[in-house]
Amino acid sequence: MKALRFTAAVLVIASILAVYRVLLEVNNTTVALTLLLAILGISARWGLAEATLASLVAVLGFNYYFLPPVHTFTVQDPQNWVALLAFLVTAVTASQLSERARRRAAEAESRRLEMERLYALVQAMMFGGTARKTVREFVHLVVRAFGASAAAFYYRPAEEVFRSGPESQAVSDHDLTAAAEIDDVSIDPSRRLATAPVRLGGRPLGSLALIGPLPSENTIRAIVNLVAITIEKARALEDASQAEAARQSEVLKAALLDSLAHDIKTPLTSIKAAVTSLLGGSAGDQRELLTIINEEADRLNTLAAEVVAMARIEAGKLHLERRSVSAADFISAALSELAGELKGRAVSVDVPDGLPPADADPEFVAQVVKQFIDNAARYSPPGSPIAISAELNGGKIEIGVRDRGPGIEENERTRIFDKFFRGRRHRFETRGTGMGLAIAKGIVEAHGGRIWVESERGQGSVFHFSLPAGGGGET
Repeated sequence: MKALRFTAAVLVIASILAVYRVLLEVNNTTVALTLLLAILGISARWGLAEATLASLVAVLGFNYYFLPPVHTFTVQDPQNWVALLAFLVTAVTASQLSERARRRAAEAESRRLEMERLYALVQAMMFGGTARKTVREFVHLVVRAFGASAAAFYYRPAEEVFRSGPESQAVSDHDLTAAAEIDDVSIDPSRRLATAPVRLGGRPLGSLALIGPLPSENTIRAIVNLVAITIEKARALEDASQAEAARQSEVLKAALLDSLAHDIKTPLTSIKAAVTSLLGGSAGDQRELLTIINEEADRLNTLAAEVVAMARIEAGKLHLERRSVSAADFISAALSELAGELKGRAVSVDVPDGLPPADADPEFVAQVVKQFIDNAARYSPPGSPIAISAELNGGKIEIGVRDRGPGIEENERTRIFDKFFRGRRHRFETRGTGMGLAIAKGIVEAHGGRIWVESERGQGSVFHFSLPAGGGGET
């Protein structure tokens, strides 16, 4: 390739000399300027070596064909010696300047490309996950961004090596471990290999090895600094996430214990009092006291069931046995279980004929309806009516339970389905753990449905949930 460029440079000069010697008659100054421009072009296009050779050929040709006596390399006039020397010096100097400018332009273009690639690498690494995942993705990203053949990364905190490309096997795990202890970037041009320690604030995080076409040393330093900062950011986010999870867990535990303390203590106190009375009382009081024990035991059983259900929902282990079930059936099942609590209330049920069945687990859905009805009875005046409705809306079966209670304050409606949330006015007036509606929400969402409430102060509330319509199978 080099020989071809030298040949081409000589041919360019020879062509100019031939044109001016055979085809065009011009003065020597025009010939010299044309040759000088050609030499500048050769320098800009191919480099200094080619331009220097062209300068020598141009001087010899100019002397032989245009300076008297022509067709000889003899120079009679001393002024022509000066002209030849000035031409040669000018040509070589101009070639050097042109080559320097070309080299600097190439360096600037190379730096620009490296900055673009570094910026692309920064963007690609902005949304990493854990520190380990960040390192694993980094070795692939740096190869793609900088066109290297392969990359390897030793991640010291986990004592792991991540590789991209089969060529990365040229660097052993031992080499990578040793590279983490060196002071700066090390480049081996013969192996086309660069290794660099990765540190942050003097603390070693590992090492990086690049194989193949290599970026500049400064760019390699920028790459290792970038990955060090990104790893530290990922580790900080991990720590913060774990801390927040631990905090939330503690908050959940505290809320659970606070909520359960009162609800467990009350039935236990009643049971203890009833048992004490039984032990020391007359036989005539036994039936009433046994009834109290039975009711309070039911309360404890319900409480335990709510805790288990909430734990299953939180763990994502709510197993549904779906099948086609009519709205009338699961509404009827819920009303049957609450028959005692609903004595003295007018309960209306509106399920239109031809309503398609829901694709749902009948037991869990009946539990949701039961929770809605229980809430309506608990938070509305004794004897006030409750209305239950079902309708088809947008391919979903929508169930609604309306009460005539005081309504829910606007700032509490968005929180009504949160775990352990109790309305400000009913927090100490009505018993319960605050888990019922949260469990209902978990059940509905596990079915792929939606749950919401509509309420107006003084006019009561309507609790709704939706279920997919149509047939289904077990999940």
